[in-house]
Amino acid sequence: VFFHVSFVLLCCFICFCLIMQQESSPLCAADISPDLRKQFAFLSGGRGQNGSPIIIFPEYPTFGELEEQEFLNVLTYLTSVPSLSSTGVGFILVIDRRQDRWASVKGTLLRIAGSFPGNLQLVLVLRPTALFQRTISDIFFKLNKDEFKMKVPVIMLSSVTELHSYIDRTQLTQELGGTQEYCHEKWISHRTAIEGFALMVKKTAQTLQSFGTELAETELPNDVEATSNLLTVHTDKKDKMKEDLRIALCQGSRLLESINEPLVKDPDYTMNQDELENLATVQRLLGQLDETEMAFDDFWDKHQTKLEQCLQLRHFEQNFREVRAHLDMVYDRLSGFSEVGVSPAHVEHILKELTNHEERACVLDRALTLACDADQLIEASHYAVDSILPKCSELRAVCEEISSILKAKKAYLLKAMELHQCLEKATKWCDDGIYLLASQPVDKCQSQDGAESALQEIERFLETANQHKLTDLSGIWRDYESVLTQDFRVDKVFQKQLSMQEMFEKRRVSLKKLAAKQTRPVQPVAPRPEAIIKSPISSPGISSLGSALLNGCLYLQGEMHLQNDGSRHPSVSDEEENFAVLRRHVMNELLETERAYVEELLCVLEGYGAEMDNPAMAHLIPNTLLHKKDILFGNMPEIYQFHKKTFLRELEAYTDYPELVGRCFLERMTDLQIYEKYCQNKPRSESLWRQCSDCAFFQECQKKLEHKLGLDSYLLKPVQRITKYQLLLKELLKYSKGCEGEDDLQEALSSILGILKAVNDSMHLIAITGYEGNLSDLGRLMMQGSFSVWTEHKKGHAKVKDLARFKPMQRHLFLHEKALLFCKKREENGEGYEKAPSYSFKHSLSMSAVGITENAKGDNKKFEIWCNSREEVYIVQAPTPEIKTAWVNEIRKVLTGQLKAYREARQQKSSDQISQLTPTSTSLTLSPFKTNPKTLKKGEEKKTEPTVADPSTAVLLKNNDKVKGFSKASLSVDASEENDGYSSAEDPMNSDPEDEGGKKLSPGRYVVVADHDKNVPQELTVKSGDSVQLVREGDDGRW
Repeated sequence: VFFHVSFVLLCCFICFCLIMQQESSPLCAADISPDLRKQFAFLSGGRGQNGSPIIIFPEYPTFGELEEQEFLNVLTYLTSVPSLSSTGVGFILVIDRRQDRWASVKGTLLRIAGSFPGNLQLVLVLRPTALFQRTISDIFFKLNKDEFKMKVPVIMLSSVTELHSYIDRTQLTQELGGTQEYCHEKWISHRTAIEGFALMVKKTAQTLQSFGTELAETELPNDVEATSNLLTVHTDKKDKMKEDLRIALCQGSRLLESINEPLVKDPDYTMNQDELENLATVQRLLGQLDETEMAFDDFWDKHQTKLEQCLQLRHFEQNFREVRAHLDMVYDRLSGFSEVGVSPAHVEHILKELTNHEERACVLDRALTLACDADQLIEASHYAVDSILPKCSELRAVCEEISSILKAKKAYLLKAMELHQCLEKATKWCDDGIYLLASQPVDKCQSQDGAESALQEIERFLETANQHKLTDLSGIWRDYESVLTQDFRVDKVFQKQLSMQEMFEKRRVSLKKLAAKQTRPVQPVAPRPEAIIKSPISSPGISSLGSALLNGCLYLQGEMHLQNDGSRHPSVSDEEENFAVLRRHVMNELLETERAYVEELLCVLEGYGAEMDNPAMAHLIPNTLLHKKDILFGNMPEIYQFHKKTFLRELEAYTDYPELVGRCFLERMTDLQIYEKYCQNKPRSESLWRQCSDCAFFQECQKKLEHKLGLDSYLLKPVQRITKYQLLLKELLKYSKGCEGEDDLQEALSSILGILKAVNDSMHLIAITGYEGNLSDLGRLMMQGSFSVWTEHKKGHAKVKDLARFKPMQRHLFLHEKALLFCKKREENGEGYEKAPSYSFKHSLSMSAVGITENAKGDNKKFEIWCNSREEVYIVQAPTPEIKTAWVNEIRKVLTGQLKAYREARQQKSSDQISQLTPTSTSLTLSPFKTNPKTLKKGEEKKTEPTVADPSTAVLLKNNDKVKGFSKASLSVDASEENDGYSSAEDPMNSDPEDEGGKKLSPGRYVVVADHDKNVPQELTVKSGDSVQLVREGDDGRW
C-alpha cells in the first residue's frame, strides 16, 4: 500500500506540474505554427540588464494587415515561454521600424498598448531613418504620447548604437548590430518538440497512475487458473507501460541531443537564456520520467510478488485438497487390511498387496514434499502464513499417522506370516512323514534287512522333528496372541502331529517286529491295480508328489500289524492320507489362483477403469472411447465384487476340507452366471478395444502399471477363469473318490460345464437377427447347432411336396423350452470377436405342438421333427450320430416335461389316477394329438396346452374325434424300426407318398393323454392316464 501511494502521488505531482505549465500557456507552438512562422515578433533569447526577456518586432511591412487574433496568439505564446521569474520582471520590446513610416510606428505602438498580454518594463523603438519620416516621428510622438497609454517608458531611438546603450550587443541579434545567432525555424522546431515531449510525459504519467490504481484495487482470485490469467494480463500491461516509458525516454534523449548540438559543434558556443531554459525543461522532464519509472518498477515488483505469492498459495491450496483426499483414501484402504491370511502364501500375497499399495500411494511423498514447499513459502515471508502453517502441520500429522499404520500393519502381517510359516513347516513335516510311510516298498520291508533299512529311515526322519514340529502349544498362544484368530489352525496342526507320530510309532513297532529274526517267510503283497492313480496334469505342484506316491512307488498297503495269531490286517489309512495331500495341493492352487485373479481384476479396474474418470488423463482419451467404460469392461466390477467379498472368503473357509468345496460352488452357482453377461458383452468390448488399442491413454496406463501385456489380455481373464474352475474341480474329484463331498464335486463340475455351455450358447443366441418377439419368452436355451434340413408337407389326405428340395437347407437350430427356432447362418466377417457368425431367423415351432421320430431308415444321423400329425415334417441330419442322440434326448426331456406338467394339472382335477405302463417297443415316436396346431410365425408363440407323451409311452387321443373307434391321427404310434418312416434306399423327398400313407400302427399298449367322451355307442370314453391295448388298425384308419 505504501508503494502504491508513493507511486500514485509521484504521478499526480508530475501531472500537476505539467497541467500548471499548460494552463499558463494555453497555446502550443504546434497550434499556431503558421502565425509564428510569419516572424512579425519573436523571442531571440536575449535578456536585459535585469534579466528581462527581450521580444523583437523586426521589420514587417504588412504588420498593419495582421489579424487581431493572429497578433494576440503570437504575443500570448511568446510571453508564456520564459520562466515565471523572468516574466515577473517584465518584457523589453525592441521595435525595429527603421525602414518604415511614422504611421506604422504609431499603429504598432497602439496595437501593443491595447493587447500586450504580459508585463512591460521598457519599449525601445528604432524610428524611421528617412529625414522626413524621422522628423514627423519626433513631432507626432511628442504630440500623441498620451495616446499610447503605456505605463512604461517608450524610447524612440535613432540608431542601433543608441540601442546598444540600453541592451548589450551579446543579447541582440545580428540584424540589430548584436552578436547573437538566431534561427527562427530551429526555435519553432525546438518549442514544438519540447511541448510534444511534455505532453507525452503527462500522458505517460496519467496512464501509469491509472494502471497503478487498477493494480492496487484488483481483488486476488481464489483459484489457480484465474490467478495465473490475472498475472499474465497484468504482466502484459506492465510490458506495454514500460515500452511507452522507453519511447518517451528515447524521444527526450533525442531532443536533449538536438538542444546540445551547438555545444557539440562549437565548445565555445554560449547558449542564450531561452536555450538554457529549454535544456533545463527537457532535463527536468527526463528526470521526472526516470523517477516515475523507478517508482513504477518498485511498485510493480511488490505487486508482481504479491500475485506470484497468490498463485503459489492457490497452487498449494489446490494440491492440498488433492493430497488430502488421496490421504483419506489411503487411510480408508489401509483400514481394510485386517486379514491375517490362511497360509504363508496368502499372508505374503496380502503383504505384497500392502507393499504395492504403499508404493502406489506415492501420495505420502507428495504430501511431505508439499509440506516442504509450504515451509519455503513461510520462510519467504508469504503474506498468507496464517493460512499455510495449519495446513502444513495437518499434512505432516496425517502422513505420520498413515506411516505408523503402515508400519503396524506390516509388523502385524510379518508376525502372522511367521506363525503361518511355523504351522506350514509343521504341516509339511507331517506330509513328508506321510510321504515317507507311503513310499516305503512293501516287498523290501518283508525281509529283515529291508525292515531295518525302513526303520532307519523313520529314525532319521524323527530326528528332524525338533526343527519342524510344534513343541510348546501354550508358548505359541503366548507369543502370537496378538495375531491369533480362527484362521490359524494351531490345534489342528498340533493334533495332526500327534496323529502322525502315532502312525510312526505303529510303523516302528511293526518294522521292529519284522526286523527281528523271522520264523516263517512273509509273502509280499503287491499293490492293488486300482490304487495306482495317474498324477495330476493340470495342477502345478501336484504332479511330482502324485507321481512319487502313486506312479511307480509302492505304498505299504496297510500296516503289518502282527497279532497274537501272527496274521496281518492291511489298512487303507495311508492311501487316504496320500489322496488328502493331493487334495490339499489342488485346493492351494485354487486359492492362490483365486487371489491372483482378484488382484488382477482390481489392478485393471483401478489402473484403467478409474483412470478413464481421471480429469488429468482426459486429454489422452480418444473420442471413440468417451463414456464407453461400461462397454469396454462390461460387468467386470460386479465380477470383482463377487469374488473379492464373497467367493474368495467362502473358498478359504474350505481350506482344510477341500473335498467339500463342491458345496461352495453349488451355493454360488447362480452368482457365477454373471459370467454369461460378461461373455455376451465381449464382442462389443473387443471391437471397441481394436479401435482404440493404440491410443496414448492405454499406453500411459500400461506404463504406470508396469504391465508387459496390454489391456486386452486382462479383459480375457474372466473368460479364462470360468473355464479354469472345471479343470480344478476335475482334479479334486479325481482325488475324492469315496469321500463325503464326492457327489457335490460331481454336481458342481456338471453345473460349471453347464454354465460354460450356456455361455457358449448365449454367444450364438445374441447373434440372431430378424426375430420380432422376445427371445427370453421362449424359455431357457437348451441346445444349439448346425444341421442339414429337408422339409415335407402333407395337405388333406394326400401328401404333397410343397418344396421339393433334392439339396438340403443348411439351418442352425436353437432348442428352447417352449420353441424350436430355425435360422440361416450368415457368413463370418471381421476379425476376432467380430468374426462371430450371425443367424437370420426363418421360422419356429412351438414345442407344445411337435413330435419326433428318432430314426430315419438307413441313416443313423437323421431324425424327424413333425407337427400337425405329420402334416409338416422336418428331416434333420446331424453332423455325427452322437450329436443326433444328444438332440433327441434333449427334445425328449422337453416333451416329457410338458407331459408331466400336463398330467399334474389334470391330476389336480381328477382323483382317479392310473399308473403308466411301459411299452416294449424299441423305437419311440412322440406327437401331439390332432388338434391342428399351427407352426409359429415369426415373433409369435402359440400358447397351447402340452399334449406330449413321455419316453416310456406313446400318445394320444383327440378330444373331439367323432368317428368310430380311434382315429389314426389322434394316436401317436410306438413304431418299430421296420415301420420307422423312410427307407434307407430312398431320398425322403423322392419317396412315394402312398407308401407312408399305407402304413399301419403296430399292436401294443398306449397311454391316453387327453380325455375323450364318446358321442356314439361305438366309441369309448377314456380319461388322461388310461392305458389301452391296440389290437389292430382297420383299413379305414380306425383303431
